[in-house]
Amino acid sequence: MNPEKRYYDFNTYLKNRYGCRVQKITIDAGMNCPNRDGTISRGGCIYCNAQGSGTDAHNRGLSITAQLEAGKQALGRRYKAKKFIAYFQSYTNTYAPVERLAAMYTEAMAVPGIVGLSVGTRPDCVTPEIIDLLASYTDANLVWIEYGLQSAHDATLEKINRGHDFSAFQKAVEITANREINICTHVILGLPGETRKHMIETAEKIATTGIDGIKLHLLYVIKNTTLAGWYAEGRYKCLEKDEYVDIVCEFLSRLPANIVIQRLTGDPHPRELLAPKWALEKSETLRLIDQKMEEKHVRQGSSVSMTSLKAPF
Repeated sequence: MNPEKRYYDFNTYLKNRYGCRVQKITIDAGMNCPNRDGTISRGGCIYCNAQGSGTDAHNRGLSITAQLEAGKQALGRRYKAKKFIAYFQSYTNTYAPVERLAAMYTEAMAVPGIVGLSVGTRPDCVTPEIIDLLASYTDANLVWIEYGLQSAHDATLEKINRGHDFSAFQKAVEITANREINICTHVILGLPGETRKHMIETAEKIATTGIDGIKLHLLYVIKNTTLAGWYAEGRYKCLEKDEYVDIVCEFLSRLPANIVIQRLTGDPHPRELLAPKWALEKSETLRLIDQKMEEKHVRQGSSVSMTSLKAPF
């Protein structure tokens, strides 16, 4: 752990592994989502717009290789990065035949300077065959799979139209475990109907599953979403900055110290964001989290009871 941080941040993890700055390059591979194409639903999650956090690079005709080469140049200049991770981010990046997935991942890993593969997906969109495919890249590369969970509470998952329950996440982790594939979980704080107690219970539940990393996101409201309608009608109220910072600090205290913290807040697009406006102040939010953890003498894992960390499988 970085002695300047009270949590195990992703940059430190990568620098310890590679000895240099390593950056993720996001890829839009033109994927879809079963929560949008009618397999589960056509509305998607309440907070997701039609772009699905995508860059629109695929629609602009950019190949995976072209996206990675452009990312290498930009991130190399900005961060002096020398090595890179290919991050399949947009939509559900295991939602296709294995043959197509193999072609996508192999193209990415063939680009010079790419040392890792990270695949964003849903826990209900993996099979043993897909896990076998991802495991085939682990001999020479770092491999992460990122499961969007958002909450450990089934009532919340139903309310946000997620299309799966917590047991789907548990099953996905079970088939991924012990395959040299690192597991990252996405959690959203501030979901409709959830109290601080709900959010901390999510931390405690996922702490026992054996995951390797986590991304925390603030629920912010973007245009052209179901949530935007709820917000306009007064049916949803965003977390205040101080609330979010305080919840993150306690959330981190409930996670084992070996879990890599890949993200502590999101990156809304300014032109899409409706609320809260402070969501654009990422650096300030991270500074306040560091400050609050120091003031409260909190560290990642400081509230974890070792007797509670029983492996579920």
